[in-house]
Amino acid sequence: MDTSFHMSLPCLSVKETKDFYINNTGASLGRTSEYWLDINLFGHQLTFIQAEKFNFNSPNYVFEGKMLPSFHFGVIVSVAKWEELYARLNSENLEVVTQTTFLKDKTGEHLSFFINDPNDYMLEFKSFKTPKDMFKS
Repeated sequence: MDTSFHMSLPCLSVKETKDFYINNTGASLGRTSEYWLDINLFGHQLTFIQAEKFNFNSPNYVFEGKMLPSFHFGVIVSVAKWEELYARLNSENLEVVTQTTFLKDKTGEHLSFFINDPNDYMLEFKSFKTPKDMFKS
């Protein structure tokens, strides 16, 4: 990968956020302090800064008959990694939301599931049947 993505988000608890990303998703820890931490999520930098609960008033939307969160972020992984993550998160008795295949038999077909992190952000994991179709319409 030539470039990495960075996203900074408020969090309620640095400790709980660290525990979720390191112990549940297999991410690794980067720099950290008492009030913030960097997470390496598959080569992408997520920075969480302890703050009050952030309030999104955006509605959900419907795609292929599934209700999805309008605000979410995620990572695209191989099918093998997607299956590993799905099994791991389910084995931890975490609530996996909307596990499905989108665009079945169409350009952009992909597996997808969402999970809430401790800050109530929806994290999506997806895997494209044909990775080169990620941006094709």
